[in-house]
Amino acid sequence: MKALVLAAGQGTRLRPLTDDRPKCMVELAGIPLLKRQATTLRRLGISDITVVAGYRADQIAAAGFATCLNPRFASTNMVSTLFCAEHLMDENQDLLICYGDIVYETRVLAALMKVNAAATVAIDSQWRRYWELRLDDPLSDAETLKLGPEGRLVELGKKPKSYADIEGQYIGLIKIRADQVRDLKQLYKAMDRSATYDGKDFDNMYMTSFIQYQIDQGWDVQVSPADNGWLEVDSVTDLELYHHMAANGTLKSFYDIQETQA
Repeated sequence: MKALVLAAGQGTRLRPLTDDRPKCMVELAGIPLLKRQATTLRRLGISDITVVAGYRADQIAAAGFATCLNPRFASTNMVSTLFCAEHLMDENQDLLICYGDIVYETRVLAALMKVNAAATVAIDSQWRRYWELRLDDPLSDAETLKLGPEGRLVELGKKPKSYADIEGQYIGLIKIRADQVRDLKQLYKAMDRSATYDGKDFDNMYMTSFIQYQIDQGWDVQVSPADNGWLEVDSVTDLELYHHMAANGTLKSFYDIQETQA
């Protein structure tokens, strides 16, 4: 399996911590997010890891990671970053797409790897419990995620009207089966570059918009549900909260930080 870690953005909500480093190199309890994620990947036999970098890419390379650059990182978004690494998408092996600002337990990744659909996204079924840690009004930040027959994903990334519109939250992990990698590339190339996607132009579309486009084009997109077992580090407030919880022992009920502490 080939893993592409998307880590080109500037991480402005993590300033001043990102003044001299990319978001994925910010430390959670003394260890960079990227190192924690790589430890989990390697534990499950995934050693072919490339970080698609942009802002302060030199810091990632200096840490010993293979990199591929998005030279337009300041004016593009996640999907554009992903396809800067199109030449590294091997059609003979499964492709794992990972956000650079997340960490997750081995069980979350192991469950995702077992699903044999054309495309699979990891979701948190107990998302509301986690969102309530960080927000007074979880509904204001969450996005829709709706499942159809046999657990097939039918909608994500829209503004929810109520909690009934949310059957989980996408966590930033996607697996593309090897025999669909070529189709993934072709799908992207065939998209209308003059169109808008959930209000964003082609270069700045969200990953959820791209997944929704896959669904609308007939892709079988399944989900791999987990009950927490991951964290997103999006702001200084997030990081301060996790450090406080790690110190008092309550973080483990959301994410076992000890898994990647060594």
